[in-house]
Amino acid sequence: MSKDLTVCELFAGVGGFTLGLKKSGWKTVYANQYEPLTKKQHAAECYVHNFPNINFENKDINEVDYKKIPNHTLLVGGFPCQDYSVATSQAKGLQGKKGVLWWNIYEIVKAKKPKYLLLENVDRLLNSPSKQRGRDFAVILACLRDENYSVEWRMINAADYGFPQKRRRVFIFACKNSTKFGKSMNKEQGEEWISKKGFFAKDFPVKVLSFDNRKQNDLFLFSNQSIKEVSDTYSMPFSKSGFMTKEGIFNFSIEPNFKKKKKFLKDILESNVDKRYYINENEIGVPNLFKNKRVYRSKIPKKILKSWSYVKGAKHEIRETQSGHQFNYDEGAIPFPDNLESPSRTMLTSEGLKSPNRISHVIKDPNTKKHRVLTPIECEKLNGFKKNWTKIAAISDSKRYFFMGNALVVGLIEKMGFTLKEIIKNY
Repeated sequence: MSKDLTVCELFAGVGGFTLGLKKSGWKTVYANQYEPLTKKQHAAECYVHNFPNINFENKDINEVDYKKIPNHTLLVGGFPCQDYSVATSQAKGLQGKKGVLWWNIYEIVKAKKPKYLLLENVDRLLNSPSKQRGRDFAVILACLRDENYSVEWRMINAADYGFPQKRRRVFIFACKNSTKFGKSMNKEQGEEWISKKGFFAKDFPVKVLSFDNRKQNDLFLFSNQSIKEVSDTYSMPFSKSGFMTKEGIFNFSIEPNFKKKKKFLKDILESNVDKRYYINENEIGVPNLFKNKRVYRSKIPKKILKSWSYVKGAKHEIRETQSGHQFNYDEGAIPFPDNLESPSRTMLTSEGLKSPNRISHVIKDPNTKKHRVLTPIECEKLNGFKKNWTKIAAISDSKRYFFMGNALVVGLIEKMGFTLKEIIKNY
């Protein structure tokens, strides 16, 4: 194991980054996972169960002594996409607020100065918040600019690159300008970096549709504006792909160009599934459609299977609030049952067998020809975890679904780990 292949993982969850990087030859020397709103730290328990020998802290990130974190080459983490404005952070403080966890990453970067960063977030980060499009990502770039990093980002849909789930996430790779790779990156300004030379180019090939050259980006980042000024004034969404160097910011419109065999939902299904995951087609019940305290005048089917079909179907109907106000309600359809001959829909934290809902996947089992939801094992497989990764004492099925709804696709991280190994070797 090379001493250069060391990792610090923040907001570790159940260990997706650690697992993917381990598969590609990296060693995690420190990890932190803490859920401030949960009494029982089940995600931390799951992490320790699967990685018992890693230096791990189940501790509020605000209480961690950053200087005592072991030195590492690569800092990784999937951090919440909330509100990164300087003003908001100063107003709320940094004590355990999910919306300001970027600032904890920033402080660790300043304290430990890793050569490389690999971060993951939801794709809306590139154009959030709604009232000041692009500001959050602009703040992140400005922070990394001030610490002398160059940055490449890419919105990746796992299904576009041979994985069995349509899961879109933005990945952010940063390297110190003093590294040989950073120096090489700072010589680039065009699409060749995105399509041939960059961090994501080999494993996630794309066709560049256009170079979205917007001088406003250069003006805000490379004049004398502080991070605070960027937070106050920047408002322009970022493209799905791009990079930042000392020379400016370069945005590109892209489309995936992957020509290898793709995987579908049918490829991860288990056989001999326990009967508790099946829908009792003759059971009587009403779907849970009253979260907003609305009274529905439409006739909701009484049988469970028809209720599932109803909640997932298109709707053009008149509904009525408790106060008696009527309104037109329109909603598009979600496939029912889910198509086995394509990648699955994005898995969310509310997956599972409960009252009929629009979120959970419902399939027609190819063996029994009966309707059922996905099992926790199948959800683990959709994200590339091994069977029963989250099955430990006291963790319910609903928690296991929740973990996978929050997790990343391990195979993507494995590929990125191999890429960074090659960068360190060749540069």
